[in-house]
Amino acid sequence: MPAMSESYQRLLEATIRHLEDQKAQGVKFIPVSQETLAALTSPRVCESNAASANPSRSPARPQPALPLFESEAAAPPDAGAGSPPPARDASAAPASHGATPLDPQAKQAAMAELRTRALVCEKCPHLAASRKNVVFGVGDIHSRLMFVGEAPGADEDEQGEPFVGKAGQLLTKIIQTMGFSRDTVYIANILKCRPDTPGQSAGNRKPTLEEMKTCLPYLLAQVDLIQPKVIVALGATAVEGLLGKTAGITRLRGQWQEFRGVPVMPTYHPAYLLRNQALGEKRKVWEDMLAVLERLGRPISEKQRKFFLNA
Repeated sequence: MPAMSESYQRLLEATIRHLEDQKAQGVKFIPVSQETLAALTSPRVCESNAASANPSRSPARPQPALPLFESEAAAPPDAGAGSPPPARDASAAPASHGATPLDPQAKQAAMAELRTRALVCEKCPHLAASRKNVVFGVGDIHSRLMFVGEAPGADEDEQGEPFVGKAGQLLTKIIQTMGFSRDTVYIANILKCRPDTPGQSAGNRKPTLEEMKTCLPYLLAQVDLIQPKVIVALGATAVEGLLGKTAGITRLRGQWQEFRGVPVMPTYHPAYLLRNQALGEKRKVWEDMLAVLERLGRPISEKQRKFFLNA
């Protein structure tokens, strides 16, 4: 079938790029399970493989509507409530870089295999020795919106899921106020392991350039498989890891960039907003999210447009 062959061709290209990255870093052998070999030689992928694409993801559960940033603010209605989204926002639409959409079953199998390899990765021995969990990523692998942070913190390392601490709770509120949920976007980090903090009982540190370079192939493969239409880069380190730019998040935020053909919106990390509660800083982040919604073709309510504007 032509559509199937195009999907597998796309997967093959992503796999070759990842293997070339591994070879450049000195990796000579990559373990592959018998189950994976059987799946790769099968014309179809079984439902059990599809169900295991994201075993770390917790079952969907009802969540109360949360306001943006602070408990006093009233959350706007769902951006899609009352009217269907425009045709260009259909989930079947191809990614903005024009790549052929992958077969969903093939994508799920490839992401599950990528996750399996990441969970046993020891390319950074000092990180592998100190981590509790590899924090691979969470959310909808078919989503058109992807959020990328820098690295897991203590809470993320404990739970094996990105953005679950205080900054993560704030990110969740932002996502919900945009009209999405954590289950309908994809969230990942440049670094899949928490940076070790020898001699420290608390706190985090910024990933080194070498650590980000070593771990980046996993994120590249995630982007190639998910094919998002927009990526939101959360903070200066995420921008540096993705784009190699060190101009500073203050100068880059709100200015569209590009990564592997995908539009990237740099914005402040939620942790920054926890430290700086100024209304003007919150408005800057919200303006970035409004730009993201516009790029995705999502309807924006007047209530959303007026968040954090001075009366």
